[in-house]
Amino acid sequence: MNPPSELTARVRRFTRTETWVHRSTAALMGLCILTAACLYVPQFAELVGRRELVVRLHEWSGLLLPAPYLAGLASRAFRADLRRLNRFVPHDRTWLRSALRRSGPRPAGKFNAGQKLYAGWLGGAVLVMLGTGLLMWFTHLAPLTWRTGSTFVHDWLSLALGIVVAGHIAKAWADPEARLGMRTGFVGREWAEREHGEWLP
Repeated sequence: MNPPSELTARVRRFTRTETWVHRSTAALMGLCILTAACLYVPQFAELVGRRELVVRLHEWSGLLLPAPYLAGLASRAFRADLRRLNRFVPHDRTWLRSALRRSGPRPAGKFNAGQKLYAGWLGGAVLVMLGTGLLMWFTHLAPLTWRTGSTFVHDWLSLALGIVVAGHIAKAWADPEARLGMRTGFVGREWAEREHGEWLP
């Protein structure tokens, strides 16, 4: 049991539902990326083998990727955070300018401008990947030219997605307190004041 002084020094950042949505999405996304690597990189394909199983895992993990998000919509806290992610406020512009210049103040609410851009890009990328993937999976849904275009978009966007997700993981790895917040739902008040000062009352 943590002493009272430690408890008061921490603030709740995420609910259990929100941490579950993040973990589930991360697991499905990780499975998508790993199976894609096994399908497209010959060395990985030879190492893993069982291509038919890898294809099925890739298809179903991709198809289920929106499921945690949809389940999370039942949570009021999750919906509130989606609204925060979907709105840019004046201090977000200040944050972006400072990030681009690598100097200056970086005021942020519960989510900074970089996290908002990442969330929006990821949401759009997942929808495009799902749509193009369905056209590739169910070949009778569209003519050959559409399927060829879908394959091109799916392949190149999957590469971009892998790079962006790797960057996200690297940023999280460099910030233990942020990882703790996503794992337990709580962060230190000092960290919250420093990184997300506009969020705290």
